[in-house]
Amino acid sequence: MKNEFVLTVTINAKAETIYKAWLSTEGHKAITGSPAKVDGTVNGDFTAWDGYIWGMFLELEPNRRILQAWRTAEFPSEAEDSIVEILLEENHTSTKLTLKHWNIPEGQAEGYKSGWEDFYFKPMKKHFG
Repeated sequence: MKNEFVLTVTINAKAETIYKAWLSTEGHKAITGSPAKVDGTVNGDFTAWDGYIWGMFLELEPNRRILQAWRTAEFPSEAEDSIVEILLEENHTSTKLTLKHWNIPEGQAEGYKSGWEDFYFKPMKKHFG
C-alpha cells in the first residue's frame, strides 16, 4: 500500500491570506473550526484538532510553501514523523493549494487523505467563500 498522496484544491483567497492563516493560531482555528496552537516560524511547533495532530515547521517560503513534520495520536510510537508540504499558486483571485503528504505509517494514508479533504479543504472553502 502506498504511504503517500497528493491532493489539490482551489481556494477563493489570495496565497498570502491562506499562508498567514495556516501559520497562526487564530487563523488556523478560523479555517478549520477546531482548536489549534501554532508557532508559525521555522522550527516552531504546532498542534491542531485539539492535540490530535502535532508537529514542527521545517521550511517556510512566504506565501508559496510550507514544509512540516506531522503526526497524529494514531501514529505508532516508534514511527517517524510524516512530512506535509503545502504549495500555494495564486491565480488572480484564487489560489491552487497542492498538499503532498508522505512517510505515513502503513495502513493510514487513506484515512489522512479523506481527513485533509473533510477537515481542512471543505472548511477552508467555506471560510474563504
